[in-house]
Amino acid sequence: YKLGLFADPYKYCDTLRAEKELYTPEHRAVAREVAAETFVLLKNENHLLPLEEKGKIALIGPMADARNNMCGMWSMTCTPSRHGTLLEGIRSAVGDKAEILYAKGSNVYYDAEMEKGAVGIRPLERGNDQQLLAEALRTAARADVIVAAVGECAEMSGESPSRTNLEIPDAQQDLLKALVKTGKPVVLLLFTGRPLILNWESEHIPSILNVWFGGSETGDAVADVLFGKAVPCGKLTTTFPRSVGQIPFAFPFKPGSDSKGFVRVTGTLYPFGYGLSYTTFAYSDLKIENPVIGVQGSVKLNCKVKNTGKVAGDEVVQLYLHDEMSSVTTYVKVLRGFERIHLEPGEEKVIDFVLTPQEMGLWNKDNHFVVEPGTFAVMVGSSSQDIRLQGKFEVK
Repeated sequence: YKLGLFADPYKYCDTLRAEKELYTPEHRAVAREVAAETFVLLKNENHLLPLEEKGKIALIGPMADARNNMCGMWSMTCTPSRHGTLLEGIRSAVGDKAEILYAKGSNVYYDAEMEKGAVGIRPLERGNDQQLLAEALRTAARADVIVAAVGECAEMSGESPSRTNLEIPDAQQDLLKALVKTGKPVVLLLFTGRPLILNWESEHIPSILNVWFGGSETGDAVADVLFGKAVPCGKLTTTFPRSVGQIPFAFPFKPGSDSKGFVRVTGTLYPFGYGLSYTTFAYSDLKIENPVIGVQGSVKLNCKVKNTGKVAGDEVVQLYLHDEMSSVTTYVKVLRGFERIHLEPGEEKVIDFVLTPQEMGLWNKDNHFVVEPGTFAVMVGSSSQDIRLQGKFEVK
């Protein structure tokens, strides 16, 4: 009904409609904003990001000028000629304020057959590995800062292409290591459709921005975040492991699923709900309005969140719950609410949550959904591990 198909069943058969109604300036503006909001800032040592629009900036990597790769696997109908590359977006953003130097740097894989299988219907032009790296290092030597655009091709995380190794592909890993050895500050722009293992990258690269596959406006959206016109606010909806041997490894966790031991890798690299910002947020004053309820009752609670930084930004306030004693095994903590808020510098807001029987219930051994009497722990924070406030309530 909303599309008008019942009034005009053939409305969308007009072949000229696409020229008038798709890729309009209004639609592209929304796509650009949405893309920027999905990016997750994983690391930002010494506030390297946002970059200043000055000097010489080297953009290096096989994803930097890969027009066909921006949209991701499930956007094969994107018209590449109608959206820009990362290189074009960054050059457009800085204009004549800075010089953008470019080098491809590496192939996706050293092995041509591996790369052929990885890029599928959108091949990237291969070059000589040694020549590509040499060109990248010459380019990096002229720059003040290096932006490395690497990661997965779109087809590597589409339907069926599972991977046995979740690290950044070999040729690109060697490129990153060579760029870090130059001593220049490096920003890693990570293209991926799945959690990757980034142990070396997290230890050695000062800033990591996970941009996933942002769609048709990826180039401009990345530039917006790189230069501070947009502040990153995305949070991880999945868990980044430390080793492929930890898989399956997904939040929420049952007790003992991440227990410590001498012969196992423990802990997450980047936990569920994680994501940094260009500003900082302070949490305070958790209040549970009705700390004792019946099994059909609801709990109202609130807290304060304040922007303690110098720029405006969005924070995703996350509410987690733990049933301290249950008749069946439940999760260590489980997400039971979240609220995204925009705060100007110094601004503070009160965030309200309501926990209903639906959020507190469980399926018992008789397969009945019930709320069991007992104590529940409430945790509010910026990620599943970055808990800022804690409290408890009782169900009688």
